[in-house]
Parts: sequence; C-alpha cells; structure tokens
Amino acid sequence: MPVSPVYSPSRRHAELGPDFYDAVRAAEFTRHDLRWRNDRWAARVGLDELTDAEWLDHFGRFAPLPGSFEQPLALRYHGHQFRSYNPDLGDGRGFLFAQLRDAEDGRLLDLATKGSGRTPWSRTADGRLTLKGGVRELLATEMLEALGVDTSKTFSLVETGEELWRGDESSPTRSCVLTRLSHSHIRIGSFQRLLYLDQHDNVARLMDHVVRTYFTDVWVEDTAARALAFLEEVGRRVARTGARWMTAGFVHGVLNTDNINVTGESFDYGPWRFAPVLDPAFTAAYFDETRLYAFGRQPDTLLWNLTRLAECLLPLAPQDGLMKVLEGFGSEFRARFAEAMRWRLGLEDAGEKAAQNLVGAVWRFLEGTRMPFERFFFDWRGGMQSSHRAGGSAEAATYAGPVFDEVREALMAHEPVERALSHSYFASDAPCTMLIDEVEALWAPIATNDDWSPLKAKIAAIGVLREAYSEAVVQQKMPNAKKV
Repeated sequence: MPVSPVYSPSRRHAELGPDFYDAVRAAEFTRHDLRWRNDRWAARVGLDELTDAEWLDHFGRFAPLPGSFEQPLALRYHGHQFRSYNPDLGDGRGFLFAQLRDAEDGRLLDLATKGSGRTPWSRTADGRLTLKGGVRELLATEMLEALGVDTSKTFSLVETGEELWRGDESSPTRSCVLTRLSHSHIRIGSFQRLLYLDQHDNVARLMDHVVRTYFTDVWVEDTAARALAFLEEVGRRVARTGARWMTAGFVHGVLNTDNINVTGESFDYGPWRFAPVLDPAFTAAYFDETRLYAFGRQPDTLLWNLTRLAECLLPLAPQDGLMKVLEGFGSEFRARFAEAMRWRLGLEDAGEKAAQNLVGAVWRFLEGTRMPFERFFFDWRGGMQSSHRAGGSAEAATYAGPVFDEVREALMAHEPVERALSHSYFASDAPCTMLIDEVEALWAPIATNDDWSPLKAKIAAIGVLREAYSEAVVQQKMPNAKKV
C-alpha cells in the first residue's frame, strides 16, 4: 500500500477494551463508485498517494489500513434524543474504521463510517445511508470548515449500488457509504451509558483515556480535580464550536447528547440548515415541532448537554465543583462568540467592551432587518475598510439608514486584521451561500441525470471561500494536545 512517509497509524481506542465497543465487519456492497475523495486531508494523514482502486479497497470494502485496527469497532453509547433518554443507541450504521495522526500537528484522528452496514446496535434499521444523505453531509462539512467551524471532514463518499426505502426521500433511492475524518467519536452519550450501567470505574477509565489522549495539558493527579478540569475543557471546546455555528448561521438540527463529542467537534449531519436570515426560531428538522433545537436555542442546548456530562462525573467529583464549572459556560460562550464575530468580520481585538458592543449591535441589526445573513458578513469584511464595498451592495440603502448607525459605531472601534480583504473572493459580487434551495438544486441533476458537475463546481466555490478566510491573519486555533 503506497502510503506517504507522514502516515502514522494508531490503535489507541482499542486500548480501552471490549467494554466500550464491539468488533464488527462492513457490509458487502454490490457496487463501488468513487464519488468524492478528500485529497487535501488525505495528504495530512499520509493517504493521498492511494490510487482510486486502492482507495475503494479501503473505503468501499474496508480492507484494514496497515498498523490500525484489524477489525472495525462499533462504539457503544446511549444518549438523550430530544431530551428523552434512549438506552438502545450505539453505532448502528457505522464504526470506527481506523485511527491515525495528523502530520501537521500530531493530533490523533478517527476515520469512521456512516452507512457501512448493520451492527449489534442497528435494531430494526438497515445500516445504510442514502446517497443524498451523503451528499448533504459533504456540503455541510465543506461549508462549515470554510466558515471556521471545527467540524468533521467528509473524507470519502462511495456509491454502493443498493436501492433504499426512506420515508423522507423519494424511494427507492440510491445508497452510499461515507467515511468521515474527525478528532474523536467519544460522545457525551459514551459516558451516559457507563453511568446508566453503574460502571463508575469505567467512567473514570474513559475520562482518563480522553485526558491522556486529547487533553494532556489539563492532566492532574487528583481524580476530582482531573474530572473538573476535564469538564471545563470539554465545555470550552463545545462553546467555541457553538459560537462558530451561530456566526455561520448554522442550525445542526439534532443536538442530542450522542451527537456532542468530547473534543467539541461538530459532526453527524442529518437535518442541518443554514439560516437565510437571523431568526432565533429557525429550525432544521421538520420533525422538531417544538423547536427544541432552533437556531437561537443552540447555546442553551449545549449547556443542557454538558450538564448531562457533569452528572456522569458525580461519582468522581463534588457536585458544587461541577456546578461551578457549568456556571462558567455562559461567560466562556460569550467570549468565544465575540472571537467568532471578529473572525468572520476580519477585525482585530479591541477589548472586551468593544467586542460585546459589536456582538450586540450586529445581532440586533440582523434580527431587526432580516437582512440576508451571509450578505452582511461579506459586505462588512474588514470593518470600515469595506465602506466602499458595502456602498455597492444590494443592501446599500439599509446600510445608509439610521438602523445601521449602531453597527457602524461598533465597527469603527475595531481595526481590520492584516490581509482581511486581500483575497479576490471579497471582490466578487455576492457571497458563497448554502441555503436549502441550493442543496436541492445540486442534488436534482445527480438524481435525474447522474450529473455531478454542479456539485463539483459548488465544492470548488466553497474552496475559494475557505482560502479567502484562511489568508487573513485572524485564525485563532485551539491548543493542541501533545502527542502520546
């Protein structure tokens, strides 16, 4: 197998033992048509030199990657789904296929699947994924990565030749198997299962595995102090991702505790949406009739989920200490939200007061005017440096009115970061967006004519967006755990 010299496989998760997973096998598919391979991220893990045939062998037939797991691992977990506890969850149509290192920063990364067949946790489901579902996840991950969200990456998409029946898609519909690259697939629900089973020793064991693997900088010898530091670190990461969702206008749709992982990375995209305008009540899932996971409720939902994680740590740490950590989530989220707002607008830090003024002014303006969400951030990239650009916008009349005065004053308090507008993307007429009508329009030619060219063009456009934001000196990354 032609791996590059940077390829560094791992079996780290297997060290936890069979209390945490089940060894499984992938389904045998009738066809293997390669629809997407993420060569940009493949290069970072040493797999970019695979031929397409070799790629399909590993990500369509799931022949083991050298040095990693001999058999895939279906992970065990429980979780709250729409705040109802479900003890019958687990990897029902996916598994952890391999682990390997990011050559750029040494992080341990997971390669895990969606649609790879039945497991002991499938219940009555078929363990498959529709091709449309795979395409939607590809679009979500590419767009979120471009907008600065710490997200899983769609690593591979292989059409598998089966006809599937689904209630929410025209059926029969085409099938696929998706492989995602993530920092971790250990979830809040992974801890909830152990608490439910009264396996307190395994709660401690899983926590220590996470800290040693992902959060080595917060390790302390005292168990109670370690549990508090663990919860605080998870909260910090979750706050950052949630704040980035909000400034991207993103609604996850199913913020169940089994969809929140301990590294805070956004993953598992089902009924997601990008909001066309700032509407706190905007939802992604048609079945979310109470709007539990609406756009504006996402911060509160994340805290609710973190509280469920804190409950799992009660055998290890005092309740008052855990409560104190949770009480700090609000201030952490506000700080990360201000950071994300500056990142989107390409502005330097001008202090806490200026940051909060900016956040409040922008949010009130967007909610009050119902201006196209992405348009505002495109027009005012670089702050007042973009006054001329914004004057040529379709929204110029709104910017010229008194409703914009508060935002203008807040922008004037911030200097633009270096190279905020240097990329040609910001000289274009309109921003790159990913609204639901666009998603459906990209899927239609695939469904009717097997025409993938509009999708490929959109992925290329998102790549330009990603480069535009990457070019400016404004990236604020999470500290990386040390390699172990």
